[in-house]
Amino acid sequence: MIVHSLHRNINALIVAHVNSTALKQEPGKRTATTTERQQQLIQATIRSIANHGLSDTTVATVARDAGLSQGIVNLHFQSKDRLLVETLRHVADEYKATWEKALEEAGADYADQLEALVYVDFNKAVFDRNKIAVWFAFWSETKSQPTYRKLCAERDRRYDNKLRELVSAIIEEGPYEGLDADTVTEGLSAMSAGLWLDLLVSPRSMSRQKAKRACRTWLAGLFPRHFNL
Repeated sequence: MIVHSLHRNINALIVAHVNSTALKQEPGKRTATTTERQQQLIQATIRSIANHGLSDTTVATVARDAGLSQGIVNLHFQSKDRLLVETLRHVADEYKATWEKALEEAGADYADQLEALVYVDFNKAVFDRNKIAVWFAFWSETKSQPTYRKLCAERDRRYDNKLRELVSAIIEEGPYEGLDADTVTEGLSAMSAGLWLDLLVSPRSMSRQKAKRACRTWLAGLFPRHFNL
């Protein structure tokens, strides 16, 4: 009898505590979904790579940056390697979605499409020091990491193929004698990578507007019938 009474009292205290806690919660506050939590951890990984580098990014640094426990990181990604791969996949997918949307909104004109595609590298969502640091970090490891190499190669190949296609169309439409589509495409890609690096190492002297202006100047020099300053 005493035992049953004790159980009832304990249960009553538990219920009272739960109800009291629920009342103190902020209105509309809820537990994050799996997708939301994974995105939170990926964003924390991006920041960790930018701040600590790829090799010094750990489950602990990510958890600390996200304000979560290491157990939560392991629950959602099982290992550091998987977390890093999913982070790279995230920035690659985001980049692809950004340039595909830019092309869709550019219209049918080849010059407008080429300008939109080149300027994607300086889109606010892309031309971000943390994300650029992530790209350079993963690129530096592609030789020894086949998974990184595959994801980076897919990202570069899709973008470069579309870039080359538009450059070829403009050369033919010009016409511009003596220009080679492959050489022009490689030059544009190298210019974007160099401007990314400038933002990473000299953020005070580089801006989105300055980067766009540099590319526009180069395009106008190559294709004066299609671009002007």
